[in-house]
Amino acid sequence: MKKMMPWLATMLLAITLIVVVVFVFMQGQNKNDDTHTAAASEEKKMTADEIVEVSSELGEIKTNLADTDHVVVVSFSFKLSDKVAKEDFEKIKEITVKPIIIQTFADTKSEELATAKGRVQFNERLTGLINEALPEGKLSSTSFSAFVIAQM
Repeated sequence: MKKMMPWLATMLLAITLIVVVVFVFMQGQNKNDDTHTAAASEEKKMTADEIVEVSSELGEIKTNLADTDHVVVVSFSFKLSDKVAKEDFEKIKEITVKPIIIQTFADTKSEELATAKGRVQFNERLTGLINEALPEGKLSSTSFSAFVIAQM
């Protein structure tokens, strides 16, 4: 019995330690979920006027895709982090943002844009590329306001 006592104590200590680590990890996960939920609800609380103040549109763009037998005709709407970011975006959208969009389409195949999931991924990639080019502020989201893909 004396020889088993250290083993039992070690096993109980190990089990207790595992339970504590799992508990702490789960608490951390719940806090992250609460943070994301709070940010999402904060975003939803914007009024229509506030959305208009931080939104911008880019008119019709016609360009080829990576597989050159397909053409897209698109328009975009952009949501920025604040008014200052929108003002900066408006200044560079024709000379910087539009070429980024055209180059991104040149690297994209028609199959990638055939599904809603593919279009969402394209918009996320585009948002990242445009954010790198913005001098101030941040582009929150990019979405298609019009989308046509046609085979030539």
